[in-house]
Amino acid sequence: MLPGKVPPEVLESIVFKGLKKNGRVLVGPGVGIDAAALDFGETILVASTDPITGAEERIGFYAVHVNANDVATLGAKPKWFLVTILLPEGADEIMLAKIMEEIRENAERLGVTIVGGHTEVTLGLKKPIVIGTMLGEVEREKLVIPRPRAGDAIVLTKGVGIEGTAIIAYEREEELAGVFGRSFVERAKAFIEEISVVEEAMIAREWATAMHDPTEGGVANGLHEMADVANLGFRVFAEKIPIRNETRKICRFYDLDPLALISSGTLLISVPRDHARILVEKLEARGIRAGIIGEFLAEKKRVIIEGGVERPLRRPESDELWKVV
Repeated sequence: MLPGKVPPEVLESIVFKGLKKNGRVLVGPGVGIDAAALDFGETILVASTDPITGAEERIGFYAVHVNANDVATLGAKPKWFLVTILLPEGADEIMLAKIMEEIRENAERLGVTIVGGHTEVTLGLKKPIVIGTMLGEVEREKLVIPRPRAGDAIVLTKGVGIEGTAIIAYEREEELAGVFGRSFVERAKAFIEEISVVEEAMIAREWATAMHDPTEGGVANGLHEMADVANLGFRVFAEKIPIRNETRKICRFYDLDPLALISSGTLLISVPRDHARILVEKLEARGIRAGIIGEFLAEKKRVIIEGGVERPLRRPESDELWKVV
């Protein structure tokens, strides 16, 4: 298998095979599911776990926000965080201190309490790996069970490849500065400050039928994962999908597909068409760029329309980030 997410057919045949859930599991494991939801009576506990494997710079920052994003996609406010830090042989205390400071600072920013975890030096690692588990809480009536419906509009926030743009700018800083200039690189690195989707998820949960934080495989994979949950197709329009200048130039330089570049910071939202424009207006009123990029279909085709030509939008086999870092 290629680096990145395990293919969905392998997940179905091996990982999910034989798993059982009791009556308190409202949302359990599945392709395209960001988090689990557990019934605690008046409130719902939402839990998610994700590793950070493709970055070294600001890895603690990513660990907090990527996991918080997954919890928020079910409509829950992130509250408690457990973290496992795996350090490469030869790592010093300075590396550990830097990672922990990033975790503490960003957890505090979100109002999240660190409640446990594990730290070790691990054989065979070239870079540190940070694995987070985020727990959140939501009122029963505000839980978003991720099940888009045929005819729902697809709303996308901010733009594609946000996380990937920032990671590449950090990891290839000098090379990119030599080509595009230092100010260009600093703008691309600043994309990291847009990683969180918690605010927009708390706005969107009033109308959303599903929300998804497209991580590995980018927006293209995220659309497939959302459609997988309800066995739907989709149609999106290339000219309506925002690709910011820094992302576009970096992708052209490294010959990357921006739609398949890791995209934490983007939120994909399925919403009844009658409420889509209202949602976009609410988001933009809070300074969050958003637009309608397409719709989910009862028909199983999954396509993108570009220049009036319809073609399949294929599921990425691996994230474009792995070609660079």
